[in-house]
Amino acid sequence: MTTSTARTRRATAVGATALALLLGPLAVGGDAAPRPAAPHAAAAPAADVPAGMLDALERDLGVPRTEAAQRLVFQADAATRVRTLTQALGATYAGAWVDPAAGTVHVATTTPSRVRGPMAAGVTTVAVERSLAELESLGAALDAAGLPADVATWYVDVPTNKLVVEAVGGTTAAADLVAAAGLPADAVTLTTAPEAPRTLIDVIGGNAYYINARSRCSVGFAVTGGFVTAGHCGATGATTTSPSGTFRGSSFPGNDYAWVQVAAGNTPRGLVNNWSGGTVRVTGSQRAAVGAYVCRSGSTTGWRCGTVQAYNATVRYAQGTVTGLIRTSVCAEPGDSGGSLVAGTQAQGVTSGGSGSCRTGGTTYFQPVDEILQAYGLRLVTG
Repeated sequence: MTTSTARTRRATAVGATALALLLGPLAVGGDAAPRPAAPHAAAAPAADVPAGMLDALERDLGVPRTEAAQRLVFQADAATRVRTLTQALGATYAGAWVDPAAGTVHVATTTPSRVRGPMAAGVTTVAVERSLAELESLGAALDAAGLPADVATWYVDVPTNKLVVEAVGGTTAAADLVAAAGLPADAVTLTTAPEAPRTLIDVIGGNAYYINARSRCSVGFAVTGGFVTAGHCGATGATTTSPSGTFRGSSFPGNDYAWVQVAAGNTPRGLVNNWSGGTVRVTGSQRAAVGAYVCRSGSTTGWRCGTVQAYNATVRYAQGTVTGLIRTSVCAEPGDSGGSLVAGTQAQGVTSGGSGSCRTGGTTYFQPVDEILQAYGLRLVTG
């Protein structure tokens, strides 16, 4: 569905007030977050073992709950010992690790004789060539040389007293990097990684995302495989970060809708950020009546509410005309583009553009969500 000929509508006239799209510039510093201050996060429960941890350890590692509880007690004691050893060994310290099965704490040092007295009780001392500070200095040289695209990561492996450099598809790029940084070969282990690392993000309505590293918009609603947003945020083929993805379809002007397919590991959730430390579930996309209360979520101004004033509005932006929009009294500002409009738990549309601001009040237009779903054959993710 592309133009007004594919719809039956009554055009609602737009007044003389200037209208603007709500695409935000690339966020710098605090610009990426909405202005409304979120309340402080709730403190973690005051308990020796966080809620659900024993269940998760049993599920993910196959460790029985009783054994997991014993290991948690052991590692808490080990952390205290390691802190003491770190302070006592100073520049000779080369890292520590635990063996819960054996009930042993290992400490690596370039001067084993310094591990003595009470701090040596229950500790296995390992003599090594390089201190932790020396290994981290070698790693800093890798950073300074610049990691090429084929190098996935480097890290200090304290049990082997070496840096590990991982590359994707083979170790040639890693070896070239080590040589360019001037690192001694005996201080490095080269390995391969099955794939490059990527950021993993829950895809939630109203959250910020970035387009071609140049501009910021807001997630509309999660759909199977990605999310829907405003078409003016990016053309088909444009790439996104936070979450990483690609615009698989985009229509603007005429319409103002798009959908982004996210990379594996990013999880579309049937939720909308309420910018008060919580989320609103999305349970469907039943259209609200004119006069109904609606609320919008966006990455510049957060959670804002108003009423539906009209449907099938035609809007003339500087870039061209868009038809079939929802007109509301909700305010919005640049960077809120693409964000979610909900009535209760029902998805309504994604933010297109408007006039005014959230300081003075304004009018905002939204692309109906059902039209986006139909245009691309998408399925809304519900919470």
